[in-house]
Amino acid sequence: MSAPAPEPQPAALIPRDAATLIVVDARGGAPRVLMGKRHGGHRFMPNKFVFPGGALEAADRRVTPLTPLHPAVAHKLAVKPLRRSAALAQTLALAAIRETFEETGLAIGDPGAAPRAHGGPWDAFAALGVAPALDGVDFLARAITPPGRWRRFDARFFVVGAERIRAEAPGIVHTGAELTELVWTSLAATQTLDLPEITRMVLKDLRAVLDGAAALDRPRPFYRTYRGTFRRELL
Repeated sequence: MSAPAPEPQPAALIPRDAATLIVVDARGGAPRVLMGKRHGGHRFMPNKFVFPGGALEAADRRVTPLTPLHPAVAHKLAVKPLRRSAALAQTLALAAIRETFEETGLAIGDPGAAPRAHGGPWDAFAALGVAPALDGVDFLARAITPPGRWRRFDARFFVVGAERIRAEAPGIVHTGAELTELVWTSLAATQTLDLPEITRMVLKDLRAVLDGAAALDRPRPFYRTYRGTFRRELL
């Protein structure tokens, strides 16, 4: 009797392009960062404290920012493993702003002509009269969820100053929302929070940048699993 045929293996899950925004308030003393607590009912990282963020959406590609990314920032976003377009770099930064607004109600940009409405969160953003602006947005790090997870993201972590918060939509954060709590916390105090491991790594990278290594053409850390080994590379 021949051996039974092996069961087919599921196809490798391709990571989705995603963006996260770290809002830093460096006014008046030690820098503080904005973090939110995820709802306990989420299958993905329940009750963890995270930076606002999520997957890129089609509408993000149709929004024109008031100002573009700095060319050095856009260049670093386009580096390996596969060179990506400058348009994608801009779209990722816009996705980070849109996700932050969607999850916290904070509109980041500059006063000016609002983006043309494209449905969903961008309509609500436009209603506040704030235009998304990318000139103050920096690219901090990139991380790809390891293989074998039920959900995978190719996430880019961006940084922006809290002074670029121009408006706030009320009632976004509550006990039934995606984020149930928002906190402004010092970098030291983040270590007392329940954080995903990648968030702890990125916070170390943020600390280095805030300590002075902030040249826009600097190498950026890139976290990924390559041939079964988790690695920190530089872009």
